Amino acid sequence: MIQEQLFEAFYKYFGDGQDVRLFFAPGRVNLIGEHTDYNGGHVFPCALSFGTYMLARKNQDKSIRAISLNFEKIGILESSVDNISFDKKMDWLNYPLGVTKTLQDKGFTIDSGFDILLYGNIPNGSGLSSSASLELATGIMLEGLFDFEMDRVELVKACQYSENNFNGVNCGIMDQFAIGMGKEGHAILLDCNTLDYKYAPLDLGDNTIVIANTNKRRELGESKYNERRSECERALSQLQKELDITSLGDLTEAEFEQNAHLINSATDRKRAKHAVSENQRTLKAVDALKKGDLEFFGQLMNASHTSLQLDYEVTGVELDTLVALAWDQSGVIGSRMTGAGFGGCTVSIVKADKVDDFVENVGKAYKSKIGYAPDFYIADVGEGAREIRRA
Repeated sequence: MIQEQLFEAFYKYFGDGQDVRLFFAPGRVNLIGEHTDYNGGHVFPCALSFGTYMLARKNQDKSIRAISLNFEKIGILESSVDNISFDKKMDWLNYPLGVTKTLQDKGFTIDSGFDILLYGNIPNGSGLSSSASLELATGIMLEGLFDFEMDRVELVKACQYSENNFNGVNCGIMDQFAIGMGKEGHAILLDCNTLDYKYAPLDLGDNTIVIANTNKRRELGESKYNERRSECERALSQLQKELDITSLGDLTEAEFEQNAHLINSATDRKRAKHAVSENQRTLKAVDALKKGDLEFFGQLMNASHTSLQLDYEVTGVELDTLVALAWDQSGVIGSRMTGAGFGGCTVSIVKADKVDDFVENVGKAYKSKIGYAPDFYIADVGEGAREIRRA
């Protein structure tokens, strides 16, 4: 959907006039480092070229009026800038409301209402981070409309805080960070414990990133995501009785094996084992990329999926089917689930001249086994959240 169509839709719902501005926040894909962010480990995500478009304009009263072209049947949702609280009836608008309230509580002046029109081309519930994209789009929109500027990392943290505390999803920092800080042609190695980060050029040679969507919708807040987080917190607490650590990400695999007996529950032990080993895989993967060793990078991706399947148990038949089918294809360097799991997407690195065969073969076999077709996206690595000047 092109810019002019978005502006026309805005005028249709909210009337003509000046001062309508366009903001964009991308989706993200994590190449490796899954369920490590809230365990104080490393992640390696990149921003995508598709995401969330938000058109916005201040209005003359205190009303927040919003419509999404993705959920047009819901119609215009209305709230007030003076009295924001979570309301299930507000549906998707709870994400922008949460960010608005969080920034107000931080002392930023948001003293008039505003109208917003939303259009996203991130598949909803796919695990490519539509909620964090919506939050960052809101954050930069509020900066633009109300003429204040936040340090970008602080805005990223505010958006995560909003999702945790307003929307009740205990997500880590990775999604918001990748979307807020993304850089074209680069992935980000982020230490989620310290928020130290560095950009790594994503030089894949004659290979392409292919995202495959299981088309099994995932609802994070209703999944076992919070349960996994609690299991890891219990494991950490028991390890801390004898070890001076602040997170599971502080441990090497050898240190974990030496001390795993401190964790009472076999289930909690498996969860912690994944968090520790996945963190180490992520560091090895970035090092492999730096050396141009894509084959080892792919092996680490594959090992990541196996750990998520067997130790963390967040995959499910749809994701496992997509990954197993990918592993069988010619020209596949590596493949794994990406995102929180329980549905959503896989990410694969595929030889560019094999992508068409990959899409056809995996799509056909998946539909035959699961009963419905997956969707595929060629991932272009894009910039982070920003205002788009009208063409």
